[in-house]
Amino acid sequence: MRYHNITKDDMLNGDGLRVVLWVAGCNHCCPECQNPVTWDPNGGLPFGEAERKEIFAELDKDYVSGITFSGGDPLHPANITEVTAFAKEIRKRYPGKTIWLYTGFLWEEISKEEIVRYLDVCVDGEFEVDKKELSLKWKGSSNQRVIDVPKTLHEGKVVLHK
Repeated sequence: MRYHNITKDDMLNGDGLRVVLWVAGCNHCCPECQNPVTWDPNGGLPFGEAERKEIFAELDKDYVSGITFSGGDPLHPANITEVTAFAKEIRKRYPGKTIWLYTGFLWEEISKEEIVRYLDVCVDGEFEVDKKELSLKWKGSSNQRVIDVPKTLHEGKVVLHK
């Protein structure tokens, strides 16, 4: 897996103060994407032990609410295996922290993936410029959904995060 950035003290990509891992690789290539530099799965830098430790150091802080996986697309074929393993490790190591994930895939396409068992919130769907609204919370276009993953898995239907 490769990544472009690790953002600390982020308040835009989920509830509370977060650390965000911006991975490389996206096949959705949405027009007017905010991060087209992250589309190339061979771009960015290799994600290794030093980066894991950097994220753990942030998650060790009491005031950090959790991690958000974004990009690119964390569920791109170049990322999904490593992101899943990392999310699983974070869930085990930091059970009180939340895990958010942004993906261009729809919930219906990813709901059977192992990673969903470790997520608290999934923001799904491609960014659609004709549905762009600057006033939206945690998403760029009105077609995207901010999904409460545990409730969705429990109820068997999409439940939105409030």
